[in-house]
Amino acid sequence: MNRYLEVAMDAAREAGTILRADHARPKEVTYKGEVDLVTETDRRSEAVVVARLREHFPDHAIVAEEGGGNAAAQAKYCWHVDPLDGTTNFAHGYPCFAVSIGLAEEGEPIAGVVFNPVAEEMFAAARGEGAYLNGQRIHVSPVQSLARSLVATGFPTHQRKSSSNINYYWEFTLRTHGVRRDGSAALDLCAVACGRFDGFWEFGLNSWDTVAGVALVREAGGMVTDFAGQTYRPGGPMLIASNGHIHEEMRAVANRVAAQAAKP
Repeated sequence: MNRYLEVAMDAAREAGTILRADHARPKEVTYKGEVDLVTETDRRSEAVVVARLREHFPDHAIVAEEGGGNAAAQAKYCWHVDPLDGTTNFAHGYPCFAVSIGLAEEGEPIAGVVFNPVAEEMFAAARGEGAYLNGQRIHVSPVQSLARSLVATGFPTHQRKSSSNINYYWEFTLRTHGVRRDGSAALDLCAVACGRFDGFWEFGLNSWDTVAGVALVREAGGMVTDFAGQTYRPGGPMLIASNGHIHEEMRAVANRVAAQAAKP
């Protein structure tokens, strides 16, 4: 097995044990902003993942959501860690959350692990080696048209009034079988990778939300770009992921909405 994946999967399982145990207990919730939640579980999960990565890859940089990493500007390899993607879901007892651990080489996603501890689903992918769910090879869906697709999106937890995504949500709802909003970008990307969703778009995602999921979608045969069709770089302002077949249709809808919003 790929050494990066082996370590990341072990770390994700260990962190997932914490998430699964704490899911059934009362939550200690604080706020990073008006509505941006963080729990003690986030911090404990992150500490476990960061410690394991530092042990095995001391020369690698780490960017972690709760600040437990050691980002280095000159590092060739950088891990991007979300110890609890879907914190709001977790805090409310909604069982849709995951540990996301992705590795980028000079900014390009090359490996990723996403573990859903409730469903016990381990998604893993490494560049050139394919994408897997619990050891079984996965692929994006064969759906050929947007009209026959099921897609997903997410909404920001901050500056919600200034987000225009509700307009995109409306347009995609009219043109697909439906739009789902599950509250975990990492799991949404995994759903594209294994064919549960045919496409996903979102704005303002952080690198720890996307590095692992982008690696998974690409290794499963899908596409991930920005709205202009350029290669998506983690931390970029907008993302479209798809099975490839409906990608241009998704881009066309997104760009029409953007153009309409730009009119005086």
